[in-house]
Amino acid sequence: MSKNFDVIVIGAGPGGYIAAIRAAQLGFSVACIDEWKNAAGGPAPGGTCTNVGCIPSKALLQSSEHYEHANKHFADHGISVSGLKMDSAKMIARKDAVVKQNNDGILYLFKKNKVSFFHGRGSFVKPVEGGYELAVTGAQAETLTGKQIIVATGSSARALPGVPFDEENVLSNDGALRIGGVPKKLGLIGSGVIGLEMGSVWRRLGAEVTVLEAMPTFLGAVDEQIAKEARKAFDKQGLKVELGVKVGEIKSDKKGVSVAYTNAKGEAQALEVDKLIVSIGRVPNTTGLNAEAVGLKLDDRGAIVVDDECRTSLPGVWAVGDVVRGPMLAHKAEEEGVAVAERIAGQHGHVDFNLVPWVIYTSPEIAWVGKTEQQLKADGVKYKAGTFPFLANGRARALGDTTGMVKMLADAATDEILGVHVVGPMASELIAEACVAMAFRASSEDIARICHAHPSLSESTKEAALAVDKRTLNF
Repeated sequence: MSKNFDVIVIGAGPGGYIAAIRAAQLGFSVACIDEWKNAAGGPAPGGTCTNVGCIPSKALLQSSEHYEHANKHFADHGISVSGLKMDSAKMIARKDAVVKQNNDGILYLFKKNKVSFFHGRGSFVKPVEGGYELAVTGAQAETLTGKQIIVATGSSARALPGVPFDEENVLSNDGALRIGGVPKKLGLIGSGVIGLEMGSVWRRLGAEVTVLEAMPTFLGAVDEQIAKEARKAFDKQGLKVELGVKVGEIKSDKKGVSVAYTNAKGEAQALEVDKLIVSIGRVPNTTGLNAEAVGLKLDDRGAIVVDDECRTSLPGVWAVGDVVRGPMLAHKAEEEGVAVAERIAGQHGHVDFNLVPWVIYTSPEIAWVGKTEQQLKADGVKYKAGTFPFLANGRARALGDTTGMVKMLADAATDEILGVHVVGPMASELIAEACVAMAFRASSEDIARICHAHPSLSESTKEAALAVDKRTLNF
């Protein structure tokens, strides 16, 4: 017998579980279907982000940063360390514990908000009067009927053609998070966010890391000045990055992985590594959704086609997050999930894609929101730019981390902030002020005249705003 709900969400990643909770808050009867399993076979809601993405990678980054500080920087503070060792198994166990805490937290939130959770794979069966029938298969077999359906099935790592992930030698983000010991040599194909973060983890722990990137520029989506600053820091750390390469045959055996490639000069090269992480993008998860049963329209990438408000080609069916257009970011998915739940309730949910922040959790961290200088030039927008280096910031000096800068771009005529870019300590936290300022259409003058605590890293944002008007006080 079918169970009936006002709203059914397929997928419990950031977009899905947040959409389910918000819909429940708005008074709807809500079900959420998700098939992720933990090691014991139990439910593990949270999607890629919680299970094999954002959360576990940050746990490993934190552990590896502690190790590097103890190994290389504690002496500067008068702290002597002898017999330093790294227990990789314990580090991975801690990461797994952090993931489970997040899984359990989502299950608790479902219970608190009276969201019915079904553990299994959700798929369309057929349209029915007033909605759609869905099947739950796998761990928990059920038939559900929903008036409104929100698809939030996320994405999966893209493999190289002819080189499938074995998660032993050739790794996706999943395998990269489960490496048992520190590899002597680690290769990365793709210098995207996931690749650089995982490369940073294992480099800190002693691996020799080489990144092969097909694009001729490093971090092409990042403001050019910021990317150059980051590249200098990575070079200094010993992270080897080769740009403009063309990857050829890849062979994997018990000894490791061999990558044949052509460098930017057209010269044939070979890279021999113990492990190879492939980070060349992600593909939408629509396989198994049975979209054809109801006529749900997909594009040539397999993504669900939606309009600006996340409506699909079918009445009463919505889609959010990685499975639709736009940046594949957890917080973008969350905002879309909230907006869709509110639209179903007749409210006016809103997401401004220009105000979605981006963060790369390397060391130094890289974060930005709004337009880059290159985008403004291409669009013919007249602008003013101001920068301030952390080298001149008192808190950064006290932390012992003065790499990088804050950069602010403002409209030449109106002074409205058009973009803020940070490379340096705690960039992921500093970018929030820029998001708030830009949401209220603040000017650089506004930030320049707001009192910031001293000493703090946030003073660098104020100084960058002052620099737009060429009147920094500490540089």
